[in-house]
Amino acid sequence: MTIKPHNIFGQLEVFEKEIIRLEERIFELESRIQKLIEVERNHLLRIKNKEEVSDDFIQNGRSYHDLSPEKAWKLYRNSNFDFILIDVSAKDFSAFNRLPEAIHIPWDEFSEKFLEIQTKTTPLLIISEDGTNSILACEFLVKMGYYNCNNISGGYKHWIGFRLEQVKNQSA
Repeated sequence: MTIKPHNIFGQLEVFEKEIIRLEERIFELESRIQKLIEVERNHLLRIKNKEEVSDDFIQNGRSYHDLSPEKAWKLYRNSNFDFILIDVSAKDFSAFNRLPEAIHIPWDEFSEKFLEIQTKTTPLLIISEDGTNSILACEFLVKMGYYNCNNISGGYKHWIGFRLEQVKNQSA
């Protein structure tokens, strides 16, 4: 049985690789912690501003609200609620009625034009054709530091204002 002398350089290389792996893992953990801290700051800001914050929002670490069509309609109609309405539906989307006061930034142009949204603190109500692109817009905006994003679930497809107009027109 032959005994091989220890290769000190081989051991150093193994240690260096392990150190690099550990540094990458530390960086990954620091990034995850930073994201969690940002979500908690989001929650604290909403609480400080006396906004309604659901248990689900806090327990599941959500960074934006999914508003039911009913809740979104109530906020939209509340003259005491200051908000910015953003429409991220496609350019060629032809909703029967669009919300005229909405800032229209199509989702496919959103990453270039989102800076048109001047404030990061005013509540944002975000709507799209069916609510899918508005979810993506909320997630994107949260990553860009906007803390008060609210997705209108179901989008234009379930917007109560349009349904009320249809009922009103049918009964007239």
